[in-house]
Amino acid sequence: MPEATQVQVESAAEPRGLRLWWSRLRSYLIFDPLIWLYTIVLGILSLLSSFFDESGRIQHGFAHLWAKMILGTIGAPVQIVGLDKIDTSKPQVYVVNHLSALDIPVLYAYLPFGFRILAKKELFLYPFMGWHLKRSGQIPVVLENPKASVRSLNLAVAALRSGKSLTIFPEGGRSPDGQLHAFMGGAFYAAIKAQVDVVPMALVGTFEILRMNTWHIKPRPIYLLVGDRISTQGMTARDVERLTRQAHDLIAGLYYSRSAVPDLRGGNPGSDEPQK
Repeated sequence: MPEATQVQVESAAEPRGLRLWWSRLRSYLIFDPLIWLYTIVLGILSLLSSFFDESGRIQHGFAHLWAKMILGTIGAPVQIVGLDKIDTSKPQVYVVNHLSALDIPVLYAYLPFGFRILAKKELFLYPFMGWHLKRSGQIPVVLENPKASVRSLNLAVAALRSGKSLTIFPEGGRSPDGQLHAFMGGAFYAAIKAQVDVVPMALVGTFEILRMNTWHIKPRPIYLLVGDRISTQGMTARDVERLTRQAHDLIAGLYYSRSAVPDLRGGNPGSDEPQK
């Protein structure tokens, strides 16, 4: 059986009957309380460490520990494909699809370098998580305010030029249906302005484990697929749309090659319209 088909079979297996009830109780009584406990305790320690560690290394270490504890607790093994394509010697913009609240723990647990996140401002309002994001130098994006977005992108460009890599979800939010949706151009504008490479990545499996608007966690394998870097050398702001589409196509190829979710893009790559 081909490898991609194996992943689809694993992802399609849903608990039923008594197994479904046990799965729900395990989530509500064990997994979810433990995740909140890890978040509160390590969030406090991370916040305290920020007052004497301006580099953010200690905070990133706490985030790494928090992420590994979550994934270890729920029993979701992670396999990385293409790790050798990551060059930690220079800053880059890492763009990845967004499926689940578990995406961030996977990135913190398995990306082998420190990075900053360009994330929706709403995340900065959450207790403990928001405090960590603010004190560790993550960059908030206000999607509904163009002027505020420009300020955020300028901060992102400054971070890249100072040697810090960025990890960004260019869809702007989690996918409600597991499909890859259209990308916003902010990440790619920042990459072009800073003249750094864009590294496309795809997460597979987190949608099936924890979808939007639910606390029910259904453990299964997760795949983090790393694609070939895209150079931005010589590009200008006029190339943002082209770079955005190129990254979308590469991530779509990675994602749909392994995902149980059908590819409904139709004949127009980068489109959210279903195939007719």
